[in-house]
Amino acid sequence: MSEYIIEMCNITKEFPGIIANDDITLQLKKGEIHALLGENGAGKSTLMSVLFGLYQPEKGVIKKNGEVVKVRDPNDANALGIGMVHQHFKLVHNFTVLQNIVLGMETTRHGFLRMDEARKKVVSLSEQYGLRVDPDALIEDITVGMQQRVEILKMLYRDNEILIFDEPTAVLTPQEIEELMKIMKGLAAEGKSILFITHKLNEIKQVADRCTVLRKGKYIGTIDVSNVSKEEMSEMMVGRKVALKVDKTPAEPTDVIFETQGLTVINKEHGKKVVDGVSLKVRRGEIVCVAGIDGNGQTELVQAITGLIKADSGSVILNGEDVTHSTIRYKNTHGMGHIPEDRHKHGLVLDYPLAYNLVLQSYFEPEYCTHGFLKYDEIFSYGDSLIEKYDIRSGQGGKTIARSMSGGNQQKAIVAREIDRGPELLIAVQPTRGLDVGAIEYIHRQLVAERDNGKGILLVSLELDEVMSLADRILVIYEGQIVGELDPAEVTAQELGLYMAGSKRKAVSAQ
Repeated sequence: MSEYIIEMCNITKEFPGIIANDDITLQLKKGEIHALLGENGAGKSTLMSVLFGLYQPEKGVIKKNGEVVKVRDPNDANALGIGMVHQHFKLVHNFTVLQNIVLGMETTRHGFLRMDEARKKVVSLSEQYGLRVDPDALIEDITVGMQQRVEILKMLYRDNEILIFDEPTAVLTPQEIEELMKIMKGLAAEGKSILFITHKLNEIKQVADRCTVLRKGKYIGTIDVSNVSKEEMSEMMVGRKVALKVDKTPAEPTDVIFETQGLTVINKEHGKKVVDGVSLKVRRGEIVCVAGIDGNGQTELVQAITGLIKADSGSVILNGEDVTHSTIRYKNTHGMGHIPEDRHKHGLVLDYPLAYNLVLQSYFEPEYCTHGFLKYDEIFSYGDSLIEKYDIRSGQGGKTIARSMSGGNQQKAIVAREIDRGPELLIAVQPTRGLDVGAIEYIHRQLVAERDNGKGILLVSLELDEVMSLADRILVIYEGQIVGELDPAEVTAQELGLYMAGSKRKAVSAQ
């Protein structure tokens, strides 16, 4: 009997213009948590997609318990006990939570769906693993964090023994991440074997037994996590030393560039205020961070500010001008930049080439358009300059279809587009979600540079580390209200967590 439950031997997978996996071997022991570490575009998700049957490799074999197996599609993978939680969720948005979990594994009797037993099993699993969900909620109505839980429950529902987690914590709060780490350890203790793609070195140190590092599609090495420091891991991953802490001088804010006054958004379905009278100010030369547990109104607050939804009352003021009811384009051309929370839904046109995505906010400007006709040469030339400047990895440059790029490189494309337009106010929502340490370091430097250039930054983040290291002021949002204004130099992460959970609050001056 092999000591490895899964072996991927000499896997090579190619796409047009790029070798995503170049002769990679990965071995997973039964009952271990094995981390897969690498930069964006290193080939981690591709390798796991080969294991799950979404891609067929050009070379190499997969073995289970020492026997060669053929994984032609995800049905084969499921039959072999392999389950996967994808970085970008595979959910049907107009189905309920319960329907998504049982999809493909439905219990029927005389041709009719029997959901009672499925409901009992889902409720039992959700309570057992602390993944509480509303089985009857529609996917399109729940938060990204809740959708993540549904994906994990899908896998547990199928009794899979080999669990692939692709960036599972990218959308979770600190408390949810702690819970997930416990769940993963519990699953491994029960004999399940876990492959865990992540960029977060803290998480690898916390739960992983071994770690395999990929760089630019090649195998770098497999290490015992307990014997290696975070700095050594990051150097293996990026190929150079990386600063794991944000390097910035104290802020020197000047005049107010942006403010909201009593901004309120009411949920049309249940009539509840999801944003409740929020007043805040952002000055030139400072990073103001809105911190909170996912689902406390930060999504709706940003959508009301940017114009994606209409506010029910209150006002949005940019550069002294009331832009509450202005169009999204007007806001974009008058000093507002927006790195959205959901890069697929609001950040990119996935089936457009990368170059087109880089001019989505400016294609109508004279340098890219004459009499309604696009200037393709100028668009692709500009695209190439951003690809180089922001190190966006794409197999065919500006011609690469956005959908085919790794999640991290899609994010870098959005960050490049928004920062390069030079907005006076940059609203950055989860700007480093799903990025590796090298890319996080780069984007943090960009945000600090924008601040030092006299721009105002409104950062919305679920990452406590990011909040504590980037923010000059922290505004905590809980149930749609700002419940605290904190100085990151004076508050601990634990105290911040109490504000985020609604256990503490103090009067806010709306400064």
